[in-house]
Amino acid sequence: MKKIKYLAVALMLFSSCDDKLEITNPNQRTTNTYWATEDQAFAGIVAVYNALTTDGTYQRTFPSFSDSRGDDMYGDSPATYLELGGQFTLPTNAGETQWIWRDHYMIVFRANQVIENVTKMDAAIIGDEARKRILGQAYFLRGLAYYNLAITYKAVPVITIPPADKTEYYPATATEDELWSQIYSDLRMAEEMLPINYDNVVGPDKGQKGRATKGAAAGMLGKAYLYRKMYAEAEAQFAKFFSGPLQGMYSLVPNYRDNFTTANENNAESLFEVQFSAVGGSVGNWTGEPTATWRQFIALPVAYGMDGKGWSDYQPTQWIFNEYKQEKTKEGKTDPRLAATILFYDEIDGITAPYGSPWPADRRNQIYPRKYTMEGQGVPFETPETGGVNYRVLRYADVLLMYAEVLNELNRTADAYAYIQQVRNRANLPDLATVKPNMTKEQMRDQIAHERALEFAIEGQRIQDIIRWGWLYDPAKLAMLKEHDDDFNTWTPGNEYLPIPQTELDYNVNLLPNSAN
Repeated sequence: MKKIKYLAVALMLFSSCDDKLEITNPNQRTTNTYWATEDQAFAGIVAVYNALTTDGTYQRTFPSFSDSRGDDMYGDSPATYLELGGQFTLPTNAGETQWIWRDHYMIVFRANQVIENVTKMDAAIIGDEARKRILGQAYFLRGLAYYNLAITYKAVPVITIPPADKTEYYPATATEDELWSQIYSDLRMAEEMLPINYDNVVGPDKGQKGRATKGAAAGMLGKAYLYRKMYAEAEAQFAKFFSGPLQGMYSLVPNYRDNFTTANENNAESLFEVQFSAVGGSVGNWTGEPTATWRQFIALPVAYGMDGKGWSDYQPTQWIFNEYKQEKTKEGKTDPRLAATILFYDEIDGITAPYGSPWPADRRNQIYPRKYTMEGQGVPFETPETGGVNYRVLRYADVLLMYAEVLNELNRTADAYAYIQQVRNRANLPDLATVKPNMTKEQMRDQIAHERALEFAIEGQRIQDIIRWGWLYDPAKLAMLKEHDDDFNTWTPGNEYLPIPQTELDYNVNLLPNSAN
């Protein structure tokens, strides 16, 4: 299996400077000297992927801050801001909110360069199929970046072209409708232009895993529609996976844990995942421009690793642990997703020798994350840069449960059962139509919320579900969340989002604060 190597290019494209002062570095390409060959176009799109592996995107801070704001995880770190993020009280000058903003706009900046310049490249330089494929990936990555910015900050500037001069350095905050319209547009363009896979393409990307595909774009577009309660549009998107062009392209892998380890990456369940590696390089890929010594590691294994084997910055809530035990499998056993998700001491269901060492006797009552850690993978904790687990951005299980949710919202509750059951079958849970037949629409909503909690715990999903379902503004649901996780006791209206970074507000007079500022 040949994965896309994000380190294949170290690329920052600068605009030319004022010709009154020649400060051009002969070893650094500029926009005036780049975009001259098809190989450079392919290298340019790899530079966009590269930005997915930085601290503010999928290397650590974006997924961990998403996790800690849900009721399935909480901060347990001496780093104060890691706890405050989950308590909805993060100050505007916190580095973490700046890093997420910075690195997602790095994706946007690079994608904009690819879109503008590859579009203009002469047909004698780049073939139509290669151009289409490269542009499709740029639209997908920009749409994904704006989706993440929207669910994190609510309203942000929409930038679709590289700035021509300093007068364009200070974009205004877009309306929510403008922002989401751009997300839909980018993902629609991506779906239209991207191949189903790269097995038979012609070019350096032939056979590579990890690149955006038509299925990834179709799934993300459906997810974006669902977030905004555009149920008819979401239904049309998800239906493509069951009776349309994407039918049969994806399936659930038999072993649930294969979605969170290095054992079976880029598998049949994965619509899109960020490629990480623990091999090579000596300089951590925290942010900025890659060099020949840059690594491509994911920092979640050390951030989530148990005491003594990592930093243990975050821990699962007791509520989510107990939730897995609410229903037994057909054989009367515990849901197998519990042991794949949470590290806990138990001689029958749990792990007695975590990371290959005896469980410390004084910590046997503690629970820790297991997803996205190196536990059980034979990799000792030595430095923060040992994680090579790919981060799964979108799984087929999500498509199944989102489709069930959409069907229920469209008053097709009976049809939702079959899609939920596919996910339950992997966990060997009883037939839902038998144990809970003829549910009402409201009952099915609660059931789907339960199913999603168990399937996607510690995957950065829970807070996004809570927000889009409106639970924080429903007194009964908010009271329930407070029972699940004490962090919700300090939530106040608007603070479900991260604040716009204070440094950005200071520099850009056209930028508006959000409800969390």
